[in-house]
Amino acid sequence: QVQLVESGGGSVQAGGSLRLSCAASLYPDSYWCVAWFRQVSGKEREGVATINSQGGITYADAVKGRFTISKDDAKITLYLEMNDLKPEDTAMYYCATPGNDVNCYPLIAVRYPYWGQGTQVTVSS
Repeated sequence: QVQLVESGGGSVQAGGSLRLSCAASLYPDSYWCVAWFRQVSGKEREGVATINSQGGITYADAVKGRFTISKDDAKITLYLEMNDLKPEDTAMYYCATPGNDVNCYPLIAVRYPYWGQGTQVTVSS
């Protein structure tokens, strides 16, 4: 059973920055991939960014140039640095993984059996 524990989040004004962290209990010696999703109440979860054990990184168009995903391999901890935040970034943010040896793509929530508890990000105008 893979566990993911998130931290970070909070409330900021537009233009501000926040950093999210996600500690994942994945096997470090096998391929792994972790994604950040976000969800606004009443809407589907939206993929934001992915990173894998080989250093491959992807971003959704809505966050390119503003968000940066990174990792600490020693602890398999993932980070999402969010800059120039906008009110439309307000959502519950989740880290998720399909498990070891499984690719992050297609980036759709139903493919991910393992999720963190979520952390709220609120951006005021």
